[in-house]
Amino acid sequence: MMEHVGQRIREVRKIRRLTVRQLADRCAISVSLLEKYERGDRNPAPGTLARLARALKVGPERLTGQPYMNGAETDDQVQAIIPDLRRIMLTYDSPDDLTTAPRPLPVLEAEAEQVARMRQDGRYVPMGPLLPGLLAELTHVALAARGQEQKRAYWWLARAYRASNSLAHKLGYHDLSMTAIERVQWAADRSGDPLMQVTATYLKAGAMIRTGSYSSARRVLEALEAELTRLAPEESLTDPALAVQGAVLLKLAILEARDGQPGRAAQRLDEARAAAVFMGGRDSDHYEMSFGPTNVRIHEIAALIDTGDTEQALARLREWGEDQGRDEWELPEGLAAERASHHHIDVANARLTEGDRRGAFRSLVRARELSPNHVRFHPTVRASAATLVRLDRAQDDTISGFARWAGA
Repeated sequence: MMEHVGQRIREVRKIRRLTVRQLADRCAISVSLLEKYERGDRNPAPGTLARLARALKVGPERLTGQPYMNGAETDDQVQAIIPDLRRIMLTYDSPDDLTTAPRPLPVLEAEAEQVARMRQDGRYVPMGPLLPGLLAELTHVALAARGQEQKRAYWWLARAYRASNSLAHKLGYHDLSMTAIERVQWAADRSGDPLMQVTATYLKAGAMIRTGSYSSARRVLEALEAELTRLAPEESLTDPALAVQGAVLLKLAILEARDGQPGRAAQRLDEARAAAVFMGGRDSDHYEMSFGPTNVRIHEIAALIDTGDTEQALARLREWGEDQGRDEWELPEGLAAERASHHHIDVANARLTEGDRRGAFRSLVRARELSPNHVRFHPTVRASAATLVRLDRAQDDTISGFARWAGA
C-alpha cells in the first residue's frame, strides 16, 4: 500500500514544526477531523486539501503525491510525451521546423475535434500521443496564415492547448498545466472569438480555485460574468454564450462552497439553473462546457459535499431518484464520460464519509466503468481506495484489487 494523503499531511506538518491543533486552527477544522485525515480514516475534500496545502506552504500536489509513477502512468505513450509538450509550449511563438509540411487546416480541425472528445471522455492514454504533432502543425499553420484562416487556426490551437492542460493536470504536472492555460489564452486572444477568450480565463480561474486562491478567482469569474453580459446583443445571449455563462456560474458556486459560503453557493446555483432553463432545459456541449440541467445538479451535489454536508448530498440524490422511480438519481445517457465519472468519484467520497463503504466502492466501480483513465489518474480515487482497504477487516480481494489497479 502506497503512502496516503494523511501521511503526507503529517510529514509536512512535522517538517513545519506545527502541532495538530496549530494546523487545524489555521485551516478552521477540528483537531479530531485532522487526526482522522492523518490516520487515513477520512479523506479531505478538495477545498480542505487546498487549505491544508496553503497552511503548510506547499502545493496540493505535494499532499496528493503527484505526478504518479505506477501502472498505466508509466506507459510510454502517456509519460513520454511530457518532454515534447514542454518543448512545444516553450517554443510556442517560434516553433521548431517541421520535417514535412503541415496537413491542411480542415484535416487538423477534424483531429482537434477528436482530441477534444477524448478529453471530455477522459481518454488520456490514446489522446496523449496525438497532442505534440497536432500542436506543432496547428502552430505552423496559424503563424503562416492570414485573415480568417489564421483566426480559425488559433481557435483550434486554443482547444488543443486546453486538451494539453487537462492531460498535464490529470497526470499531476501542475506547472505544465499552468503553462498550457497561458497558451490557451495566447491562442484565444488571436482567435478573435470573445467566448474562447472567456473560456481561457475560466480555465485560469479553475486553477486558482484548486490552489485555494478564492478571492482572486472570485474577482476573475465575476469579471467574466460582467463581460458576458456586456457581449450580449440587446440583453439576449446565444446558446453558446449561455452555456459559457452557466459554466462560469457553476464555477463560482464551487468556489463559494469551498470558501465556506453555502448561501452564496446556493445563489450561484440558482442563477445557473435559470440560465439552463432559459437555454431550453437542454444539456449542451458548447465550448466543451457540458452545461445544462444535469450539470447544474452535479454541481449542486458537489457543492454540498465541499461544504461538508455529505448527508444532505446523498439525501438529494435519493430524492431525485424517486422522481425517476429509482433508489437514487441516475445520470442521463450521453453525458461527457469524464463529467459523469467525476460525479461518481465525489459521491464515493461522500459515502465513505458517511460510513457506507459498500456504497462508496460501488460508486468507484461505476466511475471506472465510465472513464477508466480518468479514475486511475484521480487523487481522490487513490485516497478513497486506500481508505477502503485499511478499513476492510474482511480483506476483500475485490477491493484490494481495485486499490492496486488505482495505484493506492
